[in-house]
Amino acid sequence: MMTVLGIAIFFVGLLLSVAWHELGHFTTARWFGIKVPEFFVGFGRTVWSVKRGETEYGLKLIPLGGYVRMIGMLPPAKGGGTLGRSRRTGPFQGLMDDARRQSQADVLPADSDRQFWTRSPWKRIVVMFAGPFMNLILAVVLFAVALIGIGLPTDGTRIGSVSECVVPATAAAQPDVCPPGAPPTPAAAAGLRAGDLIVGLNGRPFQEVDGQQLREAIRVASGPAEITVERNGELRTLPVTVIDNQVQSFDDPNQTVRAGFLGVGLTQTFAPQSFGDVFLQVGDTIGRTGQAITQIPARFPGLFGAAFLGEERDQTGPMGVVGVSRLGGEILSQDRPLQFELFFFLQLLAAVNMSLFLLNLLPIPPLDGGQIVPAIWESIKRHGSRVMGRPDPGPVDAAKLLPVAYVFVMVFVAFSLVLVVADIVNPVRIFG
Repeated sequence: MMTVLGIAIFFVGLLLSVAWHELGHFTTARWFGIKVPEFFVGFGRTVWSVKRGETEYGLKLIPLGGYVRMIGMLPPAKGGGTLGRSRRTGPFQGLMDDARRQSQADVLPADSDRQFWTRSPWKRIVVMFAGPFMNLILAVVLFAVALIGIGLPTDGTRIGSVSECVVPATAAAQPDVCPPGAPPTPAAAAGLRAGDLIVGLNGRPFQEVDGQQLREAIRVASGPAEITVERNGELRTLPVTVIDNQVQSFDDPNQTVRAGFLGVGLTQTFAPQSFGDVFLQVGDTIGRTGQAITQIPARFPGLFGAAFLGEERDQTGPMGVVGVSRLGGEILSQDRPLQFELFFFLQLLAAVNMSLFLLNLLPIPPLDGGQIVPAIWESIKRHGSRVMGRPDPGPVDAAKLLPVAYVFVMVFVAFSLVLVVADIVNPVRIFG
């Protein structure tokens, strides 16, 4: 039940991220006087809509994205007449002419000066960049809430459990079963209890977030020692004898080492981070996400094998909407503190928004970068013409990129279908 609820909540978070992205396009377009007839989340048949002013807002049946429709996205072909048909011929010319005609179909005479293509290049760049930028803002906010508001999950110094007897790490499969003749653990013999907060060992103080340092101090200790705990608001110093035992290695959980042993299980706590840590996380996520995007073509064979050939799924490979929503369900289904679940939930949603930010900046139509690059090129051409004393070359014909757009859409659809299959039959899992 919690898994289903987690999937539903995370999926709603994805839809809100899409709507937030489109709000960036919508708001800046309205600022610059561009007419926006539609603002929809999803594709396909309309499920619900309402019209406010000149814009229709709503939801569509297939919740795999969204769009803001601005009039006049493509300029008419030079010398092509009112419908923008070109006099040129070629294998893709009909495709481009149809796209131009559709772009001009709902442009009324009164709206001729409210078309997207009539705006200066810098305004078009702002409108198209605003969508991905909204995802970047949301990612930063989510990272900040997770890292500053909740804190980074870390080992704490509060005792969660006390082992009754000494057994080697290799026998930890049955931690509550004491074999005959097994001696009590140093912690049990000293009277330590679950809930005690360890604040010192042999005079060395520890903060509640210093769990890893405490573990390391216990492992290098040996023989008689003093341990200071806070219990029910009071400090108590208890004598304890640290012994050598076979314990799990920090470096490799599958290996064991001889080290100091106390016999306590420490709980996890949360260490609030600084604003600097947030931006370090943002930078690290941008780097890793950008690298992952460039590796998508190389990872496709492995993804296909995981989806259809029963091969092992790359746990660091690409995921689709189904996959990340499933991870959201997996997080909520964990028997962990609410803070723990919320931290990973926000981190995952922030990473998705970072992916939307970078993916949409790719210079490929129909992504936002596919409109940004022609606008930049147009600005360069116009500036160069002014410097050279030449006539204004006019708008760059973005319709020429449509063949690339159609190829990209076909590849994207095929890739998405493989992702859906892989995410269902062989999903990526965070917790094993």
